[in-house]
Amino acid sequence: MSRTNPLRTYNRILLFVAGLGGLLYGVDVGIISGALPYLEATSGLNAGQLSFIVAAVLLGSVISTLFAGVLADWMGRRMLMTLSGILFIVSIPMIALSHGYGPLVFGRLLQGVSGGLIGVVVPLYLAECLGAAERGKGTGIFQWLLTLGIVAAALIGIYFSIRVEQVARLGDAGRLLAFKDRAWRSIFWVSLPPGILFVIGSRMVAESPRWLFRRGGKDAARASLLRSRTPDQAEVELAEMAETAAGRPAGGATAAAQGRETLLRRKYIIPFVLACVILACNQATGVNSIIGYNTTILLQAGLSDVQAHWGYVILTLVNFLTTIAAFMLVDRKGRKFLLSLGSAGIIVSLLAVGLLFRRTESRRVDCRSAVQALVTPAQTAEIPFQGPSAAALLAASGADARALAGRPSTLIVIYSYGDFRAATSVVRSDDPSAKPIEITREGCVPPNKVVAFFSNPFASLEKSRAAPLRIEDALVTPVPSQANGWLTAAFIYAFMAFFAVGPGVCVWLALSELMPTRIRSNGMSFALLVNQAVSTTIAAFFLPTVGRYGYSTMFFLFAGSTVIYFLTAAFILPETKGKTLEEIELHFEGGTPG
Repeated sequence: MSRTNPLRTYNRILLFVAGLGGLLYGVDVGIISGALPYLEATSGLNAGQLSFIVAAVLLGSVISTLFAGVLADWMGRRMLMTLSGILFIVSIPMIALSHGYGPLVFGRLLQGVSGGLIGVVVPLYLAECLGAAERGKGTGIFQWLLTLGIVAAALIGIYFSIRVEQVARLGDAGRLLAFKDRAWRSIFWVSLPPGILFVIGSRMVAESPRWLFRRGGKDAARASLLRSRTPDQAEVELAEMAETAAGRPAGGATAAAQGRETLLRRKYIIPFVLACVILACNQATGVNSIIGYNTTILLQAGLSDVQAHWGYVILTLVNFLTTIAAFMLVDRKGRKFLLSLGSAGIIVSLLAVGLLFRRTESRRVDCRSAVQALVTPAQTAEIPFQGPSAAALLAASGADARALAGRPSTLIVIYSYGDFRAATSVVRSDDPSAKPIEITREGCVPPNKVVAFFSNPFASLEKSRAAPLRIEDALVTPVPSQANGWLTAAFIYAFMAFFAVGPGVCVWLALSELMPTRIRSNGMSFALLVNQAVSTTIAAFFLPTVGRYGYSTMFFLFAGSTVIYFLTAAFILPETKGKTLEEIELHFEGGTPG
C-alpha cells in the first residue's frame, strides 16, 4: 500500500502538468478574440497590421512545429516543455506592456512558438510516460483543459465587454478609451499564472523513459518508470524497449541506411500515413472555421447579435463539458469506437445544418453591381445597409432583390484587390446601431510578403497593392426566424459535442500512439504540419466558397470529407486501448502483441 500511493500521486502530477499544457494551448488559440476589439480601438494600428498580429500565432506555431521533433530528440521532452512554458511567460509582459507594432508582433510570435512546441511535446511526453491504462486519460485531460482555455478566453472577453459597456454609459470618451486600453492588456495578464504553473510542473516530473533508453540510459529509464509503475511493470516495459531497439539496423549501419530503413519498413510507413490521414481529416471536418466564424454563422441563421455572441459562449461550454465525458470514456470504450461514433455524429450534424441553410439561401440575391457602383476613385467603398439605405440598395438590384425590401435581411460583401480576397462582417438591416460597411485595401491586402505567403502563396503582393477594388459578391439574405437560428445552433452544438467526444480527444492519441518510437517525435511534427496545412487551406477557401455558393455548400463539403474520416476510423484504424507503445509497433510490423 505504501508503494501504491506515491505511484498514484506521481501519475496525478503527470496528468496535472498535461492539463496545464492543454490550458496554455487553448489560451494561445482563444485569447486574441476577446482582446482584439479593444486593441483595434486604442492601438492606432491599421487592419493589415491587426490581421498580422492575429496571424502571428499561426506563423509561430508553424515554425516551431517544424522543429519541435528535432528539439525534443536533442534536449529531451521535459526540457522542451519547460522551454515552451518560459517562452509563453516571456510573451505575456512583452504584449501587455507594448506600445508599438513590433513588440506586439514579436510577443504573439513567441506565443505561437510556445503553442506549436506544446502541441507536439506534451502528447509525445504523455504517450512515452503514462502506462497503457492511463494514456487515454492523460491525453483527454490535455484536450479538456485546452477547451477550458478557450472557454476562459471567451468568458474573459464577455466580462470586459460588459465592463466596457458600463463605462460607455458614462459618456466620457477619454475614460472609455483608457479603459479599453487597460482591458486588452488585462486580458493578456490574466493568462500569465497558468504559464508559471506549467513551468513549475514540468520541473517536478521525470524525463521520458523511452527518450532516456534511446540515449543509452537504461538505469535512468528504469528510475523514470519506477516513479509511475510497479517494479514488475517497469521491468516488462524495459524488456519491450530492448526488443524494439533490437530491431534496428546493426550498429555498423550508416545513418543513411538507418534513414532508408525507417522510411521503407511497413511498421513505419503505415502508422505514419494513417496518423497524417487522421490529422488531415480532423481539420477537414471544418471545426476551426465553424468555431472561428460561429458568431457570423449564427447571425446568418437568424439570431440577433447578442444571441449570436452568447451562442459562441455556449459552443465553447459544450466543447468543454463534452470533453469531460470523452476522457472518462476513452480508456473504457477505446479510440476506434469513439472516433467512429464522433465522425458519424459529425456527418449527421453537418448535413442538418447544411439543409437548414439551403432552405434560406435559395432565396438570397446578389447585389454586387449596385455595390460596385459605390466604389470611390480611391478604390474604397462605404455601404450603408439600414432602413432606407437597405431598401435603396435592393431597389437598384432587380425584381428579386426588391421583393426582399421591408423584410429583415443580412448583407455580406466578398471583395478582392488583385489576388487577395476578404469578406466584410455581416450587417443586418434591422440593426439601428450597425455602422456602414467600410472596404479598404488595408483590410484585404497583407502588409508584407510573409503574411502574403501564408494568405496566398501564389499571389502577387505588388500587383495587389495597385489593383482596383472588385466586388465579387454582395449577398443579401432574408433573415430566418429566431426559431431557425436556435435550431441551427442546436445542430452546431451537436457537431461540437460529437467532435469533442471523438476526434477532439482521440486525434492527440492517434498522433502519439501510432508513431513508432524511432520516428515518433519527427513524425508527430510532420503530421501536425499536415494538420495545419489543411486548416490554412480551408481558411483560405471558406469565405470565397460561402460567398459564391452559400454556407450550405460548405457544410455539405465538410460532411463529405468526414465520410473519409468515418471509413478510416471504422475499418482501417487498429484499436490501441490498453496496449503499450511497443505492442502497437509490433502490430504494424505484422506480428501479434505478446
